[in-house]
Amino acid sequence: MKIAMVGSGYVGLVSGACFADFGHDVVCIDKDQSKIDRLHDGIMPIYEPGLDALVESNVKVGRLTFTTSLAEGIEGADAIFIAVGTPSRRGDGHADLSFVYAVAKEVGDSLQNDAVVVTKSTVPVGTGDEVERIIKETGTAHKVSVVSNPEFLREGAAIGDFKHPDRIVIGAEDEFGRDIMHEVYRPLFLNESPILFTSRRSSELIKYAANAFLATKITFINEMADLCEKVGANVQDVSRGIGMDGRIGAKFLHAGPGYGGSCFPKDTIALLKTAEDYDSPTRIVEAVVKVNESRKRAMGRKVLDALGGAENARGKKAALLGLTFKPNTDDMRDSPAIAVAQTLTDAGVEVSAYDPEGMELAQPLMPNVKMCGDPYEAIDGADATVIVTEWDAFRALDLEKVKATANAPVLVDLRNIYTPDDLRAKGFEYSSIGRN
Repeated sequence: MKIAMVGSGYVGLVSGACFADFGHDVVCIDKDQSKIDRLHDGIMPIYEPGLDALVESNVKVGRLTFTTSLAEGIEGADAIFIAVGTPSRRGDGHADLSFVYAVAKEVGDSLQNDAVVVTKSTVPVGTGDEVERIIKETGTAHKVSVVSNPEFLREGAAIGDFKHPDRIVIGAEDEFGRDIMHEVYRPLFLNESPILFTSRRSSELIKYAANAFLATKITFINEMADLCEKVGANVQDVSRGIGMDGRIGAKFLHAGPGYGGSCFPKDTIALLKTAEDYDSPTRIVEAVVKVNESRKRAMGRKVLDALGGAENARGKKAALLGLTFKPNTDDMRDSPAIAVAQTLTDAGVEVSAYDPEGMELAQPLMPNVKMCGDPYEAIDGADATVIVTEWDAFRALDLEKVKATANAPVLVDLRNIYTPDDLRAKGFEYSSIGRN
């Protein structure tokens, strides 16, 4: 089949490359000429393990191409995916759908054959109805079915998630849309990946509901971690104990500094706004959002405590190891590291940092933080070393070198990647999350 992917960011490029790897003929479309030029040169606009090789192999055999022309890219396409950004709108927190609607109008104006138009972007309930209305208003004479097909990709594991999904959700209102989408996903259907066909509105809500529930699990275990510290329990034992219950499950029960990234912060807020619009309060999600935001600053205060308290921290130095919201990505959106760094610099602490992939994007967000070439340069002279993101590189630090390089053997582990007894036996003043 021929597939047009409008938007060559994280979702569009990963999805397009994977569809091409399935054997489809894929055109990735983006208005950003410099991005398209870089893709032609084999330079990825994002860091995602394995993506460069996947793109290169499919470009080489001619199944994956790039263009800035939407009219050219959608010509003859069976399925046209809309995979543009839907950031939180300034001022009110609603999802900004202007890019989605602009693409819908341009598709309607340019369409030259019957096609399915698929919203791959994360969009609020009812967006597909508006996309359908916009396309019809262009007066196109061709048959168009508007379908919802949300993505469930984890940054750092997106290719595996796409090729081996827990489920594929397709919201279609007619047989034409269902038939085309069945063919698009035929390779996964043959591999017996679960495909759930729903109404379009149900599909749109599934994406938000899933992310809100996962964000709730993260926030719940973070609050349990705080309670563990008060009562002398171990949050890792608590997580294992409740996660072994099949009704709960072990995933997303890892205590830490709070969630961030491109999905959970934006999608939980968008869900709240949708609920407000329909006068259907989602008080649990509202609490999750508030607790998560306050937690990030609380992690900064935890570091200040390790420096002897806020009143004694001015003039001291802290080293942050890891800046991205999770490992194996360069994504800095809503990363807890931003709030931690801001809390420290507000208290007069000098902050240095190292991240394997995220420093270029982090620097504009942390203008007062010194970016370093490796972990030990960041740790040099530090009064506290802070693990903010659990990159594998930080799981095997040379701890003797850390002690020799730092000004003080103080380690604050916000991801619980080390064992308290081991670190204290090595002479560290060690603190972590939900463990004594």
